[in-house]
Amino acid sequence: MLSEPRSGRLAAWGNALLAGFVSPDDAVLAIVGEDAVHRVEGLPGEAGPVGLTLALGRLRTLGVAGLRVALPAPGHPLGLSGPPDFNARALDAEEAVVCHGAALGLVPEVYEAGPAGDVHVEVVWHCLPVREAPPADVPSLGEAERELAEALREATEVLSRLDVAGSGPVAEAAVDAYRARAERGREVLAPGYPPRSVRVLELAQRVGLLISVAYDNGHGGAVSASEMAARAEALRPVERTARRAQVAAYNAFVEERERGAR
Repeated sequence: MLSEPRSGRLAAWGNALLAGFVSPDDAVLAIVGEDAVHRVEGLPGEAGPVGLTLALGRLRTLGVAGLRVALPAPGHPLGLSGPPDFNARALDAEEAVVCHGAALGLVPEVYEAGPAGDVHVEVVWHCLPVREAPPADVPSLGEAERELAEALREATEVLSRLDVAGSGPVAEAAVDAYRARAERGREVLAPGYPPRSVRVLELAQRVGLLISVAYDNGHGGAVSASEMAARAEALRPVERTARRAQVAAYNAFVEERERGAR
């Protein structure tokens, strides 16, 4: 939850490109980010892997009008609509992009090469058929915002009650560092997204950050196996809420355009 999912970048900047808010070069630059290269494999009409610029253009000609994000976890097929083969690959990757306007989806596979400190990351997006149906368990932006406000309170209370390292100065320092990074690279979402979606995504990332700090910075006072299990159980619904809100924020672009077309 700390880092922006690659599916989020692809959906956000792909949507901005499809709507004419950014150029192909700017969209691809933002999607690739710090990775070395992204390719798309399995596109209808293409014999082998192609670059992102060609892939996004091909998707447009295939009728794709928007891109949605899925962030599934075991027992929670968030944003998915099937079929089982696609859902399984998305669950393994913990993310996917589902096309609106064509029954296609994209699942990333990440390859790393090189020595420590000089690792090059290549991403292959596998294009697969999907079922055209409403995505699973995605809230509206309004619902997500209300749920997140409560989840943030719950996360803070749970960490404090269980005496987890992430409930004190460690968490505060991590949140401050996150905010500083966010300010430096300010574009949380791509051009064309409604302001509320930016607000919801920022809050979801903050909640996710607190959860990550809790898991990554020792066990705090939860010294027994039962106490550690209790902490995980208490944080699980909070993490679920944060993922749902992330998906709602990324998908807001398509949802708003759909409402405007009615």
